[in-house]
Formats: sequence, structure tokens, C-alpha cells
Amino acid sequence: MSENIQEGLILLVDVGPSMHNVLPEIQKVCSLLIQKKLVYSKYDEVGVVVFGTQDTENDLTKEIGGYEHVTVLQPIKVVDGELVDVMQQLPRGTVPGDCILCLCYIIMHVMPVMFMFMFYVVNIGFKIGTLTWTIVMDAIVVGMDMLIKKYQETIKGKKRICLITNAMYPIKDPYEGTKEDQVSTIAEQMAAHGMKIDCIVFKGNQIQDIHDSIIKENDMLLSIFSKKTKAKAVHVESSTSLLGALRTRNIAPVTIYRGNLELSSTFKIKVWVYKKTSEEKFPTLKKYSDKAPSTDKFATHEIKVDYEYKSVQDPSKVVPPEQRIKGYRYGPQVIPISSAELEAVKFRPEKSVKLLGFTNASNIMRHYYMKDVNIFIADPGNKKAIVAVSALARAMKEMNKVAILRCVWRQGQTNVVIGVLTPNVSENDSIADSFYFNVLPFAEDVREFQFPSFSNLPVSVQPNSDQQKAADKLVMMLDLAPAGKEEALRPDFTPNPVLERFFHHLELKSKHPDAAVPPLDATLKRITEPDPELKKSTRRLLRDRTSGSIEGEVVKNEGQSTDLVASTSTTVKVETIGDTTPVTDFEAMISRRDSPEWVSKAIFGMKNKVFDLVENSYDGDTYPRALECLVALRRGCVIEQEPKQFNNFLHHLYRFCQEKDLQSFCEFLASKDVTLITKTEAEDSDVAEGDGRSLFVKTEADSSK
Repeated sequence: MSENIQEGLILLVDVGPSMHNVLPEIQKVCSLLIQKKLVYSKYDEVGVVVFGTQDTENDLTKEIGGYEHVTVLQPIKVVDGELVDVMQQLPRGTVPGDCILCLCYIIMHVMPVMFMFMFYVVNIGFKIGTLTWTIVMDAIVVGMDMLIKKYQETIKGKKRICLITNAMYPIKDPYEGTKEDQVSTIAEQMAAHGMKIDCIVFKGNQIQDIHDSIIKENDMLLSIFSKKTKAKAVHVESSTSLLGALRTRNIAPVTIYRGNLELSSTFKIKVWVYKKTSEEKFPTLKKYSDKAPSTDKFATHEIKVDYEYKSVQDPSKVVPPEQRIKGYRYGPQVIPISSAELEAVKFRPEKSVKLLGFTNASNIMRHYYMKDVNIFIADPGNKKAIVAVSALARAMKEMNKVAILRCVWRQGQTNVVIGVLTPNVSENDSIADSFYFNVLPFAEDVREFQFPSFSNLPVSVQPNSDQQKAADKLVMMLDLAPAGKEEALRPDFTPNPVLERFFHHLELKSKHPDAAVPPLDATLKRITEPDPELKKSTRRLLRDRTSGSIEGEVVKNEGQSTDLVASTSTTVKVETIGDTTPVTDFEAMISRRDSPEWVSKAIFGMKNKVFDLVENSYDGDTYPRALECLVALRRGCVIEQEPKQFNNFLHHLYRFCQEKDLQSFCEFLASKDVTLITKTEAEDSDVAEGDGRSLFVKTEADSSK
């Protein structure tokens, strides 16, 4: 089974008193980790060790003594549902789990042979009983011991330790040597045995009076693991970040391209291209067959699907593969095309990455980027390539330029990628400069959405200073990274809430097949629902602003709900323009954004309403209501930048009134100064600024004769 193992993992969890308030979140995080492994890596093996407990239970205590307050909750075993139950019942310890504390110099002499079950004290001059070991380091050594005993020299590079603690206690001095030396010794031993360690430090529950020097020293000692071995140390301040910090497994990056970056036919740079980001997709769900005998332990329960092709003329006759040919619809006909013809017309570009040209960075908008981000680095070990990439990146950065590339990542690839190369100049001397690459859209991929500027609208519908301040304040309240606080939803540590809930439900269904979908977890609610503090701020803003001015008319908010979220969610979606409140219905329809069709439906409906009111009037009794609807229609067409819709309608309405002997309505509109939408109000209008009233000039002249 070891050849199928993708990872052997030890979870080291601090359960000391200072961690009690966050242990429920840790239980959920570790349970989700096991649930994901059950789906993605069902042959992985996991062990669980906790430290800070009153009791002691581990092999090293029995073999050589020491290693107190470290308990092995679960020896290394293949992931299963029982592991989830173990993680959901973590004990609450009573002993502080000191962070990187004393580690005697004996480890430098004993560690290499200790795991071979030989212990030489004579050469050291110390007795093991006189040593003071740190609890967290004890736990790390216990975890190393479990991995080495379980796997020996197998699955090298697939052994990982994950430490979860708050690292908030002071560090004791060792009996011999320095703290750095002794932590380095353990890190070297981990590297020698092909182990990795991830350190997750939770900062959300730290005591305020802890001295900064203690925290800095702990962080410095944890960073030694990163320097000496394949390790990663992350600091999180919230349960949401904690949920995304613990990875199911660490996947080594794989290049998608190795070759030349061709700047010209004579200037080429050797580069490697990796994926910088990738979409976390839903797991592939396969069909499961329960027809295999329960006694068959090697049954795969897989379902295989086979297709038969039958003749239309004779449905009982099966057509063999050699008599089949692909067909493609062209109108009502189906055109047969052989596989040889398909191969002949296929586009087969050569593998290459070529420069098309440079442009100013301001010409490439952020919203043009498509798909995932790639990173270009110089060929490792190639000094000339490293210097060339650095020189090019720094020159582009200085001149504020980006490069446009044509990319074919592999031989035989049927599509060509056009993208933008952005310089990434490193501030760390030990990290070389590189480039970020983003795919750009082709013409057919671009979706043109017109969002006119408020400056193009008439003064009557432009926001006043109070409204502008309120909008600015709303934007600032939506800031995910306020000054002095951790970013609320850090991309690296924010999990996909849909996937997290899926794995939780999947594990629940494995135990209880009839279980309903569980409610959304409180931690996931912080990702998917509005921040409660933001909602409070919004309510306060609305309470303070008891009235507002709209086109000079004061509108009181008395008796209205101040809960913005509640009032929004309970709004009825209007789909037709009624007879009672046509203007309100029109404004509600034209404001809907769940489909682009609502704007045209609202305009069409309001046109019909105006026609009905004008045609069914008696001595002009409906003219005021028709005017109100017409003004609302004009305002909506200006906001939505649809001037031709209104202008054409007004011309049509004018001709309609002439034909139906309703000249009085045209005179009524002229007296109310209803005009065509001019080019000043909407760029798409064909009416010049001084010609807005041209439609009614003739009417006034005719009536004066």
C-alpha cells in the first residue's frame, strides 16, 4: 500500500489553556482536512499528537523517559471516518504548551542514533533526568519518531508534520549551546529524513501584555525550520484564515513550458513557466456500483459505459466502428467529414513563446485578464538567462511597459494564447526577478458594457455633495484591509465555502445516508454573508441621515426601515407597469440587473402606457399623468444612455397626435418644456444642444396661424 501513499502526515496540536477558545475551530479545520483526504487521497495516512495535556502517552516516554505532557491520540493510519471523530474530540490540556523552549545539546550527539534505538549518555556527561525539554519540541520529536518508525527510508519527501500553536510563551535557556543551535539540529534531522513541517501560528487570542520580544524570538526560531528544511510558517488572526491555512497536501509546482522567450530571431532567453494560481475545482464524482458481492474485497465498484450505434433504416443492426464517420450540421443538412480530413485541417502551431511588442502598462486594464496567472522565471542555474530576465524586467518597470506575447505551451497544442507579460521586480536579494503572465481576450471574448459617467447626465439627476459623501463612506466601509487590522479575506487563506460545505455534508452522509444538508457553519458565514459590523455601520448611517434631497424636494424617512439588508431582500420584483403606480413600476423595472432585458421591457411598457393615457383622455384629463410618465421615461433613457429610444418615441407620439386630432397634448408638452434628449445629455443622441425643442417649434407656429 505504501506505493499508493501520497503523504504521511502528523498533526501536532497545542491544546494548552491559552488555546482552549480556538480549539473548536481547530477541530473543524482538521476534520475538513481528513474529509478532503478521504475524497482526494484515500490512501494517505495520518497520525494525531496533542501537547499541553496533563497526561503523557507516547513511545519515547516509555523507551527513554521524558517527553511529558505529549499524547498520541491516534497512531499513523490510513484516513477513515474514525479519524474525523478523533479530531472532533480534542482534549483540553492544563499545561501551557511553551513554544520553542529549551532543547539540550545532547540532541546533537544522540539524535542521529536515537531512532535506531541506541542511546549513549556516557559521551555527553548529562543524565536524561536532568534535562528540561520544551513541550512543543517534545511533540515535534515525537512526531518525527512516529514517521521514522512507520516509514523508515520509504516515501522520502512525502512525510509532513503540521504544527498548530499560538507561540505565545517565553523561551527557556538550554543547559548547553544556544536555542538557535538546538532548533537547527532538529531541522537538519528532519531534512535528512526527507520531512517537511508546516507551522501555523494563531495570533488571534494573544494576551495583550505579552512582550514583543517574546513573540519576535518565537517567530525567529520557527523561521529556522524554513531555512533548514522544506517548511512553511504562516500567521493567522481569525478562524476564517485558520480554515484556509491548513492545506490538504502540498503539491509541487510543475512547469507548463520550458524553452525560449523569443524577443527576436537572434535574441532568446531560456525561461521556465509555472502556474502562479489555479482554480480549485469540484471533485470529480464517479458512478458507484453496489452489484459486486460483499465478500469480494478487491471489487472496484466502478461502472463502465459502452455505446452501440444503430442504423436509422434498420434499428436492429449495429454499425461497426469502421463504418462510422463524424457528421457536422450545416443548416438543415449533416455534412460527413472523415478523420483524415479533420487531421488535415487541424491547426498545429509550433511550441514557442514569442514577443509581439511592448505597450504602456496603462493600456492593459485589469479587467482584461482571463483565466489563471502564470509566472515566468529564468532557467534555474543559467546565469546569463537570470541576468537577461532581470535586466528586461527592471527596464520594463522603469519605463512602465508591459509585453504582449504569443504563446504555444506544448507541441501539438491546437490553440494559441495571447497574453500580457508584467515585470515582477523582487525586493529580496536572494530571489531573482521574474514576470507575471495573464491571458488577454480576443475580440469575440470582450463584452462591452456601457457605464456612462455621471458628468454626462443632467444636473437634476447628478448626486449632490451629501449623496457623494455617503457613497464614499460606503466604499470605505467595504474595505477588506482597514488600517491596523489583518485583511479580512486573505486570498491565500480563504477557502472555497462551497467546497468546504460539500466535504462536510459528504462525511455526514457517509455515516447517516438520510442526513439532510447541514446548516452553514459559523466560520463559513463570515465569508459568504455581510460582516455584522458593516451592517451595524450601515444602519447607523441611515439613522443619522433622516432625510434626503432629491431634485429639490425633501423626502422624509420616518416610518421606513433602517435595515438596508432587510429592506433590500424583501423588495418585490416588478415585471409589468401597472395602472396605479406606473412611474414607480417603471423605475423598479429599469433598475433590475438580473437580466439585461428589463431595460427594454420597461421602456416598451412605458411607451404603451403613455399612448393609452393620451388616446383615452377626455378634455385632457389624463394629460398630467401622461406627462409624469413621459418625464420618467425621458429620465430613464438618459440614465441608461438610450436617447434614440426616447427621441424616436417622441417623434412618433407627435405624429400620432397629429393623426388623432390630439394637437392639444403637443401644446401641453411644449408648455411644460418637454424636449428631445440632446447630445449634451447622451453621447449617442443625434440632436444638437440647441435643437431639443425643434419638434414643438412647428407646432407652436402652426397654432399661431
